[in-house]
Amino acid sequence: MSASGGSKAIIAALGANLAIAVGKFVAFIFSGSSSMLAEGVHSLADSGNQALLLLGGKRAKRAASEEHPFGYGRERYIYGFLVSIVLFTIGGVFALYEGYEKIKHPHELDDWYWPVGVLVFAIIAETLSFRTAIKESNEVRGKLSWSQFVRRAKAPELPIVLLEDLGALVGLILALFGVGAAIATGDGVWDGIGTLCIGVLLVVIAIVLAAETKSLLLGEAADPAEREKIRAALVDGDSVTRIIHMRTLHLGPEELLVAAKIAVQHDDSAADVARAIDAAEERIRASVASARVIYLEPDVYRPEPASAPTAEA
Repeated sequence: MSASGGSKAIIAALGANLAIAVGKFVAFIFSGSSSMLAEGVHSLADSGNQALLLLGGKRAKRAASEEHPFGYGRERYIYGFLVSIVLFTIGGVFALYEGYEKIKHPHELDDWYWPVGVLVFAIIAETLSFRTAIKESNEVRGKLSWSQFVRRAKAPELPIVLLEDLGALVGLILALFGVGAAIATGDGVWDGIGTLCIGVLLVVIAIVLAAETKSLLLGEAADPAEREKIRAALVDGDSVTRIIHMRTLHLGPEELLVAAKIAVQHDDSAADVARAIDAAEERIRASVASARVIYLEPDVYRPEPASAPTAEA
């Protein structure tokens, strides 16, 4: 599965969220709707998140240095984790607070047509942004289900934009429900309930994002299918007879480290072993394009002796 950064989806989401945020704040000023305020802050937080993703992608392209010999690819994971924190604090916690305050001190909405009009516009804009994210994700997710794609994707940007857009759409529907119920009943408590629901939704999405990006930050191995390809490429049955042990680690979404101890023929010369290692590296790179850093240690395979039976007491 390709580790595309999904720049088109990020830019589409950024443009939509900036326009929607302005509209929501204007609607809040005229109507006093807490749902609109929470949604406005949510869109503003999402805009900042997309800016963070773009910044992380740019910084990750820096060349490796003596201090960072494996490069900066994992900066994309760091910025992805920051996005989950921003979404949790600025988006979710703020919405929960606003919802609580509105339920505690409700008031009727003024100029209700402002929030309704802005919400309809926002739903259309978010739908277009979500469509772009789905289209880009379909190009790289292969046969994986959507939940598998979010869990297994090594590039954090597309899963983040997908979940953000999904959360934004559901949040807009909740806000529309809260505003509509408040208009119909004349009771501003419904506006606060809608805001609380938005807060719960954002907190749940933020926790999911934090868990996934934390796993990437800690260091994930190659996918099972890629590991099988690497094993098949390593052993040629002639110069390399078996893999004694192997480890893989993603240094970034598009860079994989492969380290393995391989068994060679016991009577091979040093030149033969060197040629075997070079050939094995070529086979790995031809099989898995992301395998860019490869360390192979030759050894002579010695089966572990069977444990001697212990004497009975």
